[in-house]
Amino acid sequence: MSLEDELDRARGLDTAALADAIESLGFECTRCGACCTREETPDGDTEPHTATVFPDEVRTLQQAGDADREWRDVARPMPYGLSEGDDGPEGETFEWALQTDACGDCAFYEETDGLGACTVHADRPLICETYPFSVALGGTAEPAGEPVDAEGIVRAHECEGLGREISRKDAEELAAALKTRTVRELEEAIALRDQYEPVDADDGEVVVHDSEGAKRADGTTIERAE
Repeated sequence: MSLEDELDRARGLDTAALADAIESLGFECTRCGACCTREETPDGDTEPHTATVFPDEVRTLQQAGDADREWRDVARPMPYGLSEGDDGPEGETFEWALQTDACGDCAFYEETDGLGACTVHADRPLICETYPFSVALGGTAEPAGEPVDAEGIVRAHECEGLGREISRKDAEELAAALKTRTVRELEEAIALRDQYEPVDADDGEVVVHDSEGAKRADGTTIERAE
């Protein structure tokens, strides 16, 4: 099925049915921080937190809380597809991930008395707003954690808050955000596909292709050769 077909399906999603599924699965955030922090690998190592963020969401977060952040303060190149050069990552990749701190946790995560919090909660990206749920359509992003349950087209990913009671109002708000995210992911995927042109990255350079074209790691646009 083409991305355009999946986008039509996403736009036709019934938010009431999505809310039914979320109610059935149940969810309440426990503020454990697991979805915002580095992940442990089976061999005992850790991998930095990775969450997809759209270009316009990066710009929103640059100004969140009346801040004046640089692009690099908010987002980093998605690590998948990059190789390690003499001076760090290099090559071409697709889309952006939220920036992380020296420990590999989301740069916007903080913890007080064992409870996690997002310092830009009101402006958080859609993938964060809708965790731990996703919609099973091709071309959409997978949030952190393997799917552990499903109700129809809605998948639930690893989260200790699953199975807890959720109000209908909260389920409906989450369902609306989940539909919006699903549509946005497919629109981004189509735009990225249509915008994509290979770029010869210099040694030690990272090129990020997103829905707006090719960018450097600092978010500046790489002009196409005429």
